[in-house]
Amino acid sequence: MKSITINGSQRESVGKVATKAIRNAGMVPCVVYGGDKPVHFSAPELAFKDLIYTPDVHTVVIALEDGTEVNAILQDIQFHPVTDRILHMDFYQIFDDKEVMMEIPVRVIGNSRGVKNGGTLRIVSRKLRVKAVPKDLPDFIEADITEMKIGAKMYVTAVKSDKFSILHADNTVICQVRTSRTAVEDEETDEEAVEGEEGEEGETADAATDAAEAPAGE
Repeated sequence: MKSITINGSQRESVGKVATKAIRNAGMVPCVVYGGDKPVHFSAPELAFKDLIYTPDVHTVVIALEDGTEVNAILQDIQFHPVTDRILHMDFYQIFDDKEVMMEIPVRVIGNSRGVKNGGTLRIVSRKLRVKAVPKDLPDFIEADITEMKIGAKMYVTAVKSDKFSILHADNTVICQVRTSRTAVEDEETDEEAVEGEEGEEGETADAATDAAEAPAGE
């Protein structure tokens, strides 16, 4: 998984007055949990654009002025209800040997048979919550819909991996192909079509043989 570096300044004061002053200066107050003690810091709002305004997920290296670096993941974010400015961010510290939970985006690949025949694809779960050590966290989870027919559903069991655990019930649906007014029955595969043609030719040949062998007048 890709990592983003955020250069921050450690905060000594965390009261309301100090927090307001930080925001007025165009900075975002943040805190990192999960270590020996919470780490309070601030960073320019623009520093978070590649972390927030993207469908991808990243781990974060928080580089403080004293040379301290903290590896973390974004845990929570608060936006202003009117201006959408970032008000506060919570991070969770991660360690190489400890599993962490994170929501990973689902990436659909392939061209579904059902969609080709007029069905519509409905994405039910755009993200899945997984658990793994940081090095095994995937950038995304691939869901191959190529073989899905009209009426088919894909469950999380179809995307299981040995590297991470999916924290959803096995009957959780990732996507499904629904029927529509323009939908037609699934086309035969090439193999089925060939078998059908051979069967028809055989029946025609048998009928011609029977007619040739039948006595005249019958």
